Amino acid sequence: MSGDTVSGGLFERLNSSGLSLRYVIGLLGLVFLAVLPLLSELELGIGVPGLFVLVVDNLLLLKIMAALYFGMFAMSWDAVSGYTGQISFGHGVFFAVGGYTSALLNIEFGIDPLLSIPVGVLLSAIAGIVIGVPALRLRGPYLSLVTLVAPLILLQIFIWRSDVFGGERGLIGQDNFLGFSGADATMPYYVALALFVFIFAVLFVVTRSDAGKVFTAIREDEDAVAAAGLNPAKFKIFAFVLSAAVGGLAGAMFVHSPVGGPRPSELMSVMINVEVIIAAILGGMGTIVGAAVGGIFLSLLQDALSNIGDTVAVPIPLTDLSLVFSLPVPVHQIDFLLFAVITLVLLLALPGGIVRAGVRWGRRVLRRRSDRDETVATDGGIDAPERRAYRTFADELRGEDDEH
Repeated sequence: MSGDTVSGGLFERLNSSGLSLRYVIGLLGLVFLAVLPLLSELELGIGVPGLFVLVVDNLLLLKIMAALYFGMFAMSWDAVSGYTGQISFGHGVFFAVGGYTSALLNIEFGIDPLLSIPVGVLLSAIAGIVIGVPALRLRGPYLSLVTLVAPLILLQIFIWRSDVFGGERGLIGQDNFLGFSGADATMPYYVALALFVFIFAVLFVVTRSDAGKVFTAIREDEDAVAAAGLNPAKFKIFAFVLSAAVGGLAGAMFVHSPVGGPRPSELMSVMINVEVIIAAILGGMGTIVGAAVGGIFLSLLQDALSNIGDTVAVPIPLTDLSLVFSLPVPVHQIDFLLFAVITLVLLLALPGGIVRAGVRWGRRVLRRRSDRDETVATDGGIDAPERRAYRTFADELRGEDDEH
């Protein structure tokens, strides 16, 4: 049985189960991520034979592991900024508090990461209260300015007390979680994937609870929420602390993984804060799925651009030949410029995000396929126009679900 038949059959079964299309796509994506290490052990690749094949090896698993952690960062930002509309420009401060706390406890006091990581999460949640409670009384640019200044202050403290925090170079010598090293990426990869699924599940449940509905209502009209007898500040603080704790958990696990470390450039630099926002918006702001997809996509895109030299080989389909183009400048020297341009083009072309665009495209394909099947089933007859209009209207109504 071919791979296409297997994947197509699985898609049909999931799609016919009544699940929303984006959930079907998400489940298939998780299954794909779960079987990747198996492909590595079998020395198999992924791609289209004759066009391109990507070898699944230890290095690729490490790159995807880093992308999963960045997806967790993006999900934690989206939980507060995407759902309540309280834009945070300095969310990296929570990654740093979680990561540095766990690393310092491990390096200085020999505490195992199994115990130091929960402490890092707790301090991140406390940092969320310390910053969030006074900041959330502000609105608009004033709130954003407070969240922007907070990581800058923390960064200067880290540089000032470089004897404790290692300055701009960060700390070294922290233990890996459960001793898993990068020499065999399979187990740390599954740890990262399990944490990714856990964080996704927690945020998914919260954002679809009554509290999640209030989050969205605050984003749409905070005054209307207050007029309904609810206290918006209480829900905003809850979202802020939850987001900080999740970000701290991801940061603490990240520094004990083979792909991360307690360094400002990886946890709380201005670029990290900006990239997290871009990832959530590019994937689909206000959707946990979108933030996760955007984070993974952006991380892999950056890595791909940074590994291209001064030549690009484009394979010729169905042959073993390739067209080789020489570039005037090695791509890795201008990778961030290209990354910014590609991101800008995607933001302009897909204003609702990658996930919403993908769901819309998938629905069109399924609707056309359904129309064709029904036309055949009626023995050459023409599908009733009112039936087509009903399905189109129903799809538009289901589209509201994409906002959550």
